[in-house]
Amino acid sequence: MLAFIARRLISTVIVIVLVSFIAFSLVHFIPGDPVQAMLGTDAAKEQVDALRKDLWLDRPLLVQYGHWFSNALQGNFGKSITYFEDVTSVVLRCLPITMYLAGIALVLSAILGISMGILSAIRRASFLDNMLSLIANVGIATPVFWLGLLGIYVFAYRLGWLPIQGFTWPTVDLGKSIAQSVMPVVCLALPSIAMLARQTRSSMLEVIQQDYIRTAKAKGLTERAVMSRHALKNALVPVVTLMGILVRILIGGSVLVETVFNIPGMGRLLVNAAINKDFIVVQAGVLLISAITCFANLAVDISYGWLDPRTRYE
Repeated sequence: MLAFIARRLISTVIVIVLVSFIAFSLVHFIPGDPVQAMLGTDAAKEQVDALRKDLWLDRPLLVQYGHWFSNALQGNFGKSITYFEDVTSVVLRCLPITMYLAGIALVLSAILGISMGILSAIRRASFLDNMLSLIANVGIATPVFWLGLLGIYVFAYRLGWLPIQGFTWPTVDLGKSIAQSVMPVVCLALPSIAMLARQTRSSMLEVIQQDYIRTAKAKGLTERAVMSRHALKNALVPVVTLMGILVRILIGGSVLVETVFNIPGMGRLLVNAAINKDFIVVQAGVLLISAITCFANLAVDISYGWLDPRTRYE
């Protein structure tokens, strides 16, 4: 098992390095001069050249990348053009908010989505199965931003039950935090719940038709025992794969959700940084989000080894 984890860890590190180089390179193709954006159009040429030299923008691309990546490994991403402070400080303010909302959405998605999929598979072709499948299809087809705007109109403007915008940590004000988090979490979780429900149903239907399931039933085991001990663990392999993908989707979806609900998270930070040509913040944000996604995929790979020991020897 340790050799299996070591192989996956090495692959993860390689992917992070490659993604960081691609992200670093693509930012340089954004139209406009970030140095000119920092100093303004009236800045003297000497000032522009001096700042470009300080930011290493006058060096070859590979040299710039090596300098930036070596500093990034030490937690130094440079200074933000927009906020005039260390990028690390800006990110540490925004990233926990995004991770908090995405984490709640992921847990909620796993509980509700897997439960709905199991119920649909066990009660195949029943009224319950049809209703849950309908809800899943609607959840997949509903745009996140439209769902957010609809929630604001119904629950904020019409009913006045929930606040329109903002974010508060539970340690500051628990009631306000819950009220502000309900709509963003629902908007993030609904598509994930729908996808997990569909995938779990499909996997369970495939597994329960296997010979060993019929053998377990023939031995006199109850349906609950058959499903929990034999069917569920094998059916979870593709579901766990999807959950690894959902980490990226939830963090990426935070861009829309945080913009709609005016939440000061990582998504809104990257949108503002891209608009203001703050390439230093964009590079740091893309690197961190990529690293989180890669380590989530690493956790998925390790869980494969537990769910299906055959994958350890592939």
